[in-house]
Amino acid sequence: MKRIGVADTTFARVDMASAALLALRGAGTGFRVYRRTVPGIKDLAVACRQLFQEDSVDLCLVLGMPGPAELDKNSAFIASLGLQFASVLEGKPIVECFVHEGEARDARELDHLARRRAEEHALNAYHLLFRPQELARHAGEGLRQGFADAGPVRPRR
Repeated sequence: MKRIGVADTTFARVDMASAALLALRGAGTGFRVYRRTVPGIKDLAVACRQLFQEDSVDLCLVLGMPGPAELDKNSAFIASLGLQFASVLEGKPIVECFVHEGEARDARELDHLARRRAEEHALNAYHLLFRPQELARHAGEGLRQGFADAGPVRPRR
């Protein structure tokens, strides 16, 4: 049985983990979820390391929501580097799902974006573990999580 780690934060204004967990449950079976919730995005890398080392997860899905200020953007960059470092140290994937508050026009759009992006990243995490060929099938299609897909530069033949 595969193990999926989910790490989220109390700083986020939307419960992205609930949306991700629902999407995972709808995707299939054969896995168990281990969850860690931390205060902020810069704490996520340690949460992932703990999930890898203490719970022996095969992959981590990370959910965070940086605020709109320049300081928040810098914190997101630092957090992302920490997540990449943790992923390389473990030799296992960390699927990063950040929603920046400034991406949405209002609270309603922010809620929709955060939930949709969390669901789509959860499905990507599931596919990484169980159906990697599904990801390969969509390579180069300009898929986006949360908003409309960009589409390919050139249609496939």
